[in-house]
Amino acid sequence: MKKSERLHDMMRYLNNREFFNLNDLMQRYHISKSTALRDIASLEQLGMPIYAEHGRNGRYGILRNTLLSPIVFTMDEVYALYFAMLTLEAYQSTPFHLSVNTLNEKFESCLSEKQIRQIHQMRKVLQLESYPHAHISSFLDQILQSILHECRCTIQYSKQNQTQAYQTYEVQFIKISARFGQWYAGGIESDTGRYRVFRCDRITGIQEEEGHSQVSVDELLRRSQEGYRSEGSIEFEVEIREQARDLYYKEPYPSMRLEDGETTLIRGFYNPGEEGFIADYFIRFGEGVLSVKPETLKQVIQERVERMLRHYRGLY
Repeated sequence: MKKSERLHDMMRYLNNREFFNLNDLMQRYHISKSTALRDIASLEQLGMPIYAEHGRNGRYGILRNTLLSPIVFTMDEVYALYFAMLTLEAYQSTPFHLSVNTLNEKFESCLSEKQIRQIHQMRKVLQLESYPHAHISSFLDQILQSILHECRCTIQYSKQNQTQAYQTYEVQFIKISARFGQWYAGGIESDTGRYRVFRCDRITGIQEEEGHSQVSVDELLRRSQEGYRSEGSIEFEVEIREQARDLYYKEPYPSMRLEDGETTLIRGFYNPGEEGFIADYFIRFGEGVLSVKPETLKQVIQERVERMLRHYRGLY
């Protein structure tokens, strides 16, 4: 272990201790007495408030009325944290009450001028693809709080392409996910007991319901995995070209899996009423699709492609 790595770990190790002695450091890090003394001196230079108690049973103490110096990050850790933070820029909304610009300013205030120059230079050459959305998800924080409180909610959900029309659902949310710049919330419908995924930007109102028996998130996650498939579900099998595997990896769904062998297959199932969704999914693969089963799914895909073709033929 390099000295810099040892010092970083030592700061974390000592952070929760009131006293320590040389033997603690020597045994934990397999270092000599002289090395332990030099490390203590280095920690003091970094700002850790260490004092020595002399005597027969001498030891070192850490002042508790003084804030310890912040954890020091390696440059690779700085890069990782910085670019993880930058991914938030792709989202118009987050479940957190924060400004990405303000967060960035606070983060950079903890870095040296050299580190700031390095991350700015790194940002020029290392790019993270994002998919910005103009849609705002106004209730992400309330959805997150309802999950943490393990309570049911009544939501108003706007219908697709109809801003004035909406449906009402009672649901206990158990998961929030982000994909391609868009937020989704998954939960169990109270009426049907089925797992559903809602686009968060189409939730126009939310109200936590009191007085209902609560079910733990862990239990609901188990139910969602077991009960997602209905009795009338339909199995499908789609053979794709090997080059099309990347399209699957970009956006797989829990109800499907990729199987490699002599052929590359996507197998799975869909519940009644989800044919259109599955058809739209495979239309994205274009000529990467080699065969489709069952025939009913193939027909739905053909009808959608033909409708799209008629649309483009009718354009000026």
